[in-house]
Amino acid sequence: MARKGSILICDDEEIMRDVLETILTSAGYKVELARTGEEALERYTEKPFDVVLMDVSMPGIGGLTALEELIKADPDAVVLMITAFATFDTAISAWEKGAAGVIRKPFQNEQILSFVARGVKKRKKEEERQTLRQVMTRSVSRDAIIGRSDKMEEIFRLVERVAPARSTVLITGESGTGKELLAKAIHEASPRADKPFVVVNCSNIPSELLESELFGHTKGAFTGAVAAKKGLFEVADTGSIFLDEIGDLRPEIQVRLLRVIQEREFTPLGDTTTVKVDVRIIAATNVDLKEAVRTGTFREDLYYRLSVVPIELPALRQRPEDILPLAVHFIKKYNQENAREISQNLSPEVLALLENYHYPGNVRELENIIERAVVIATTDELTVDCLRPEVRDPASALESIRSAEGVSGTVDLAKGVNFYDEVKKFEIDLIRKALDQTGGHQSRAARLLGLNATTLNSKIKSYNISPR
Repeated sequence: MARKGSILICDDEEIMRDVLETILTSAGYKVELARTGEEALERYTEKPFDVVLMDVSMPGIGGLTALEELIKADPDAVVLMITAFATFDTAISAWEKGAAGVIRKPFQNEQILSFVARGVKKRKKEEERQTLRQVMTRSVSRDAIIGRSDKMEEIFRLVERVAPARSTVLITGESGTGKELLAKAIHEASPRADKPFVVVNCSNIPSELLESELFGHTKGAFTGAVAAKKGLFEVADTGSIFLDEIGDLRPEIQVRLLRVIQEREFTPLGDTTTVKVDVRIIAATNVDLKEAVRTGTFREDLYYRLSVVPIELPALRQRPEDILPLAVHFIKKYNQENAREISQNLSPEVLALLENYHYPGNVRELENIIERAVVIATTDELTVDCLRPEVRDPASALESIRSAEGVSGTVDLAKGVNFYDEVKKFEIDLIRKALDQTGGHQSRAARLLGLNATTLNSKIKSYNISPR
């Protein structure tokens, strides 16, 4: 029988230790024994247990004192007290010292098993919460998932609840909000943490190759298939697969993805044998999938399969209280990378500009702003001059592009207009002007527009903007 959990039994009576050990080992628990409170504390210090069964009346320091010391050593310890004299005062004292329950002798086997099962479940839940907190801490130091705002705290609480499950998760939000980082945090807080975490950017892989990348192919399945290749779904077996920019999937791949979710199997290109997989799917997009469903570019049944647990990451401008801690984090990061010692104490002027900027590129843009500032700073402090022009004066930076040749200035509303057509024209003109000013360099044009490079590339493809 599979081990359910680890139990430490502490009782000075040998017969009681034997009875409890027999009950719990028969139920699949791993059991160790202690005869005194001192011995129990020593064993727990060496190796924490899921549940401790502690007799109240024992020679030496006694059960209640041992309980108190054990809780001091591990506030999350689950300790069940056993007593032949379960008076009201004893129970209250045990509860006050941190006991998870009080069991009175004589007891029924089912009663012990019920108490222990609840105790193990409580311990496991706390371990999962600790794992999530550790994951978030690692993510903060590595990839800047920082969230002190109420919005982010709410998301972290949701992640805590959904991480242990297998259900698909759909993360939505603008580019640069940290969707991939959150997906990885979900994976690392799940029971699949030590299994593969495979990332697929559905917009970066050419559409004609994406199907082969996801599901694999046999030798000779198509021109250029000189050898069989395992698909990324198979690579991710027993782990998680993160499908970024899910809204860019072609209809035929949407159908195949739906089958994987429903049947947990797929067929590689050129093959007739199905491959069964156990993969948790976490998807993300910065487009409105509900609108895509309405216009017929995204399958409705796939949308509902993906959005079992929807998580919307807020834009940075919607959580300004996170700007300061994020900025401090990025200063630390780029101090280390560039051997600088820039002060993390931002002046009121610099902080005001950072907090008042609208961040179309979100957290990724803030990181870019801070990296540039750290690199070009001439003193050990960040000054206003270190910030990009659009941060120092966002209104004039945008106006300089809007007023440039080729960008529409006014619209004659008297003649009637189509709002979406006008917005599209404005975006196209704006993008073309930025590309002109940067000699067609998309990354530089993206920075000029305050966009993520992937977002700009997606818009260029969507609007079919060709170089002049």
